[in-house]
Amino acid sequence: MKRRAVAVIWALLLSPAPAAEIVSGQPRIVDGDTVQIGQTKIRFAGIDAPETDQVCLDARGERWACGVTSRDELVKYSAGREWECDLTGTDRYGRSLGKCFVEGEDVSAWMVRSGWALSFVRYSHDYDGDEAAARDAHAGLWSGAFIAPWDWRHRNGATVVLGALSVPVDAQKTLLGAVSEAEAPDPRCTIKASIGRECIYHLPGDRWYGKMRMDSGKRWFCSATEAEAAGCRAPKN
Repeated sequence: MKRRAVAVIWALLLSPAPAAEIVSGQPRIVDGDTVQIGQTKIRFAGIDAPETDQVCLDARGERWACGVTSRDELVKYSAGREWECDLTGTDRYGRSLGKCFVEGEDVSAWMVRSGWALSFVRYSHDYDGDEAAARDAHAGLWSGAFIAPWDWRHRNGATVVLGALSVPVDAQKTLLGAVSEAEAPDPRCTIKASIGRECIYHLPGDRWYGKMRMDSGKRWFCSATEAEAAGCRAPKN
């Protein structure tokens, strides 16, 4: 019996690890760290990009829709080319996690190095070097002031502001208030959502849309796919 148990253990140790699933094709860009290829929603592992309704400050201290820009820069980078994504697992929203490549280049590395996303150090340090290069070059988000996406989603008065050395003294007040703006950060981002115990999104024209005030606890989204990727659902009636 003991020999048999040892043999089973050795068989498990020597057996090859299951190969990662690979998905390829032209993606639909949801936001700066999420895409969809076919029916597969893919969240880039190891990085975090600003939300599409997140507002930052540029090098002149002026507000800009940095989350929308992050998404649009990824669209321009993709330029209709074929992607290949290695899937390694799923997140709590059911999205596949993985790394994607375009003509051999790691898309996540490009996003972080260009300053449109951050290394998600809570889960990985794969892109710390790319972030350091972007910070030193004042590229993308690093040209002005911003809040790290993971902090922005749970921000408060103690939230740290990142960016260039010339961050305005009142930057935090501006950046914390971004989500409460009465108008969407971009004309294409008109979906309203309430994020309380459950996140429910509303499309223009539905019965609750006009009644919803975009105050604290609300968010703007650019598409239903993006809202669902963030864990929101459509109203039941």
